[in-house]
Amino acid sequence: MLRKSLAIAIASFSVLGLSACDVDKTKEGNVSLPKYEVEKKQAGDVTLPQYDVKTPDVNVKTEEKTVTVPTVKTEEKTVEVPKVEVTPAKEK
Repeated sequence: MLRKSLAIAIASFSVLGLSACDVDKTKEGNVSLPKYEVEKKQAGDVTLPQYDVKTPDVNVKTEEKTVTVPTVKTEEKTVEVPKVEVTPAKEK
């Protein structure tokens, strides 16, 4: 449970940190794509193979059995958790 909470906290702080960034475009970009010419040389024909598949019969049933299972007890504890305060770049 502690690991799950820690993972959620780290993910939350990462998203919060990324949303607090201030990004300014400093240079325009340019992309030139290559040009291609394609010429058909011959007509194509596709014939897919056929298969005759015989599948097994599967019957799923349930039955009652007595098994030993562990029991879980929970308790409340006070633990220290990280607290992060972020000042966005625009407010600096």
